[in-house]
Amino acid sequence: MTAATAAARGGTHDAAGGPGDVSHGDDQPPGLPTYDWNTAPRHLLATRRQLRARGLRPGGQNPVAQLRCKDCTGLTRDCGRMAWLYQVALALPVRQMTLAKEVALDRAMAARQTCPKCRRRFIACLPLRTLGSCLECYDGTPVDPRLVMFPAPQPDPAAADTATLPRRDVAA
Repeated sequence: MTAATAAARGGTHDAAGGPGDVSHGDDQPPGLPTYDWNTAPRHLLATRRQLRARGLRPGGQNPVAQLRCKDCTGLTRDCGRMAWLYQVALALPVRQMTLAKEVALDRAMAARQTCPKCRRRFIACLPLRTLGSCLECYDGTPVDPRLVMFPAPQPDPAAADTATLPRRDVAA
């Protein structure tokens, strides 16, 4: 990257005229600059979360730079927690939520928040992989009623009476 390119992106320059806060790691592809924490130009580059906070999305563009984590700033070793940076000018608006997408997301969250044993839906995701149920069903720990979105479905007495009636097959 030339000094002019770094200046256009908002980078600082060292005494030799090269970019002072931009480095190319050994394992990084050539041409992809790496910025230290809090040195990337915020008006030109942003992470996915920063774009989302502005109501934008990358929109299919490839990352143009990387951002080192706060702990690795100024160190010569490679950072294992890099964040991709995207150009703000090429970002597109976030797609609006449709009713079908909202229903699909609600069903997915309901699967993670509903206890399979007592059928109650909680406001947080349950440890279904480790415990297989809510804490009350697992070991009897009482659950705060404020954490339950929907109580367990109660059996309908009228439905129970009709379920015991003999079924008549229709003769054809």
